[in-house]
Amino acid sequence: MQQLSKRTENFTDSVIRRMTRISNQYHAVNLSQGFPDFDPPEALTEALRNLAKKGPHQYSITWGAQNFREALARKHQRFTGLEVDPDTDIVVTCGSTEAMMCAMMTVINPGDKVAVFSPFYENYGADTVLSGAEPVYIPLRPPSFDFDPAELESAFHKGARALILCNPANPCGKVFTLDELKTMAALAEKYDAYVITDEVYEHIVYAPHRHISFATLPGMRERTLTCGSLSKTYSITGWRLGYIISSARIIETARKVHDFLTVGAAAPLQEAAVTALNFGPEYYVELQEKYTRLRDLFLAGLDRAAIPHTVPQGAYYILADIGEFGYASDLQFCEDLARKTGVGAVPGSSFFRENVQHLIRFHFAKKESTLQEALNRLMRIRETMK
Repeated sequence: MQQLSKRTENFTDSVIRRMTRISNQYHAVNLSQGFPDFDPPEALTEALRNLAKKGPHQYSITWGAQNFREALARKHQRFTGLEVDPDTDIVVTCGSTEAMMCAMMTVINPGDKVAVFSPFYENYGADTVLSGAEPVYIPLRPPSFDFDPAELESAFHKGARALILCNPANPCGKVFTLDELKTMAALAEKYDAYVITDEVYEHIVYAPHRHISFATLPGMRERTLTCGSLSKTYSITGWRLGYIISSARIIETARKVHDFLTVGAAAPLQEAAVTALNFGPEYYVELQEKYTRLRDLFLAGLDRAAIPHTVPQGAYYILADIGEFGYASDLQFCEDLARKTGVGAVPGSSFFRENVQHLIRFHFAKKESTLQEALNRLMRIRETMK
């Protein structure tokens, strides 16, 4: 038999999704894959229920239903101040996962280089390789996860055609400051590079930090492909509704890529989701307050268990330090943690280019009762893991 594609020869399956399967196997509290165990807003599920019979049940316009794009444009303008033409500046995708892949294939050619901050969401490296490009990693240094501007410029100097920016960042919870974003913008302009942003956690930010959409910086709208999703904001990770917002010139190409990747996102789900996109400002205030409570509850519990951890500025992940347990493999630690302690986590090595084996990622997008159960189990971690 002929060889299979060489693009994937260095891939494993997704470690995040693998840890969900392991959590299920051992009936562990799943704090690995980042999806909530609470329901979406009732108005949203009621809208979907009402659409079950009447539809739409056939294809929508390939790049997104008209009313969905219009509602998304209004919401985006409300939060960023940028005017968005729903007819030229948006392509609706099957989740932000497709949005990122589509964005990469829109601006990247085989043989190009792409700058990626480390730690990073595991898909970014894979997306780069699948696009035929080479990732160039720039370290974010704990505990504040700052970057060295000289190292970022070095990546552009080496030929990086684009930068991937996750803000707020998964897995470290970093919310980039205006000065940091301005540094990136100046380098993108100097080296004539694109910036592909993953802004799926834009509404999950903890005071006093604030999210700044990169495209709002002077001169960056024409260079930025803003990727987003409804998954985290409205607790509908299974609906797979994402999007790219950019200039008409970029979106014209992105729509062609999207068309041949997936044709289009689910029509009835787009129709129902218009309800959520029309929510007033009070929804987003309540969302921030809810996640702040969950964060504070979970971090206080980790403190009681004497587990060292990061304090996220945004998103809903923390990195916990497991160095005291003496494991050479954080993957083995996570498998043992699920089996022995009954809590699922993700090995930190799946997010770092560097050789990091002492960190694991938890998420706290769970009911308070679920988090409390996980914390109760983690109180026994030194009994079960040593």
